[in-house]
Amino acid sequence: MTNHGFHQHNLPAGWTLAKLGDLCLEIETTDPKKNPDLEFTYIDISSIDRSTKTINAPAVLFGKDAPSRAKRVVRSGDVLVATTRPNLNAVALVEEEYDGQVCSTGICVLRPNCDLLDSEYLYFGTRNADFVNSLSGAVQGAMYPAVTDRQVLDQVIPLPPPAEQKRIVDVLNEQMAAVERAKRAAAERLEAAQVLRRTLLRTVWPLEAEYPSSWKWRLLSEVSTIDYGYTASADFTSSGPRFLRITDIQDGQVDWERVPSCDIDEGNERKKTLQTEDIVFARTGGTTGKSFFVENPPRSVFASYLLRVRVDKTVEPNYLKHFFNSDQYWMHITDNSRGGAQPNVNAKLLGSLKIPLPPRTEQERIAEILDTQMIGAENVGNAIRSQQLEVDRISSALLRRAFSGEV
Repeated sequence: MTNHGFHQHNLPAGWTLAKLGDLCLEIETTDPKKNPDLEFTYIDISSIDRSTKTINAPAVLFGKDAPSRAKRVVRSGDVLVATTRPNLNAVALVEEEYDGQVCSTGICVLRPNCDLLDSEYLYFGTRNADFVNSLSGAVQGAMYPAVTDRQVLDQVIPLPPPAEQKRIVDVLNEQMAAVERAKRAAAERLEAAQVLRRTLLRTVWPLEAEYPSSWKWRLLSEVSTIDYGYTASADFTSSGPRFLRITDIQDGQVDWERVPSCDIDEGNERKKTLQTEDIVFARTGGTTGKSFFVENPPRSVFASYLLRVRVDKTVEPNYLKHFFNSDQYWMHITDNSRGGAQPNVNAKLLGSLKIPLPPRTEQERIAEILDTQMIGAENVGNAIRSQQLEVDRISSALLRRAFSGEV
């Protein structure tokens, strides 16, 4: 059992360290398929909002459609802890509306013995950094990092007397409400900054407009080459080129020092090498259609779940970079991407995109203006994101103090 930060001698008088397994009750299991025509609410990991730590829009299913993992009955006051990627801290408190519903076996259900442990106190305890770090230290498996229910139940938390637990909960509820208000305000400001970006782009590429006669509509396939990426295993020990994957692109940025390498033969490396002003696209997954503009890359190639666009001399790459964030572009992707749960974009679909192209000098002028405007909008966004991080740090500090007996 791993345990970071908790020491008996640091706790106030009357407090102790207790294992969750000694504080929680057995839970019930069920099989919804035995009642095929009965509706139930199914809570899986995707139903837990990691930001708000609440259950959000769980699926309503008939018993006949129940997934094989739909087994655990939840009750009001239970605390849910996702066992996959515990570092992401997907936890939630079960509210009255979900009493008697069903959750996935990928979620550990903690049902506190109310004589010993207040459910809200437990809920805040699972959000505390000491709990998260300890549970993350127990992770097994790199491809599917997860912990077992037993490892969750083996975690320990500081346990004050019941009356003190309730007092701490009252204090935290008041403090966290203020934190949530600050989070919502920051999120609203960030949304406004994103609306500003879309508005700036819309002034150049409105959805319904007649462009000057000097502008020509061109298919992307007519003014560029579009290539699929390379299939290989990523390896931090390889001496080959960096191997850019979808997961390496975060918020339109790449930290090349964190991108692994791959083994690749000379011929394929020449075909798949990335160079400045290439634009790569996510073909599938949660980022389908999102683009990344390559600037000053190290020796690198791109993976098979990416597409690379390299334009010809009639197109200013920076002009196209901005167009790929416009409403016009996203309407094309949304209307034409293939697949349901996992929509995808292929080279044919991307190549069929029609682009309004002014003369090259006008493209350069537009790109220069948008570069300046977007830098301003991005600076606003970065300032707001910094404020969000500071609010998160405040939240963490409040929890740390509470579970150290300092409130």
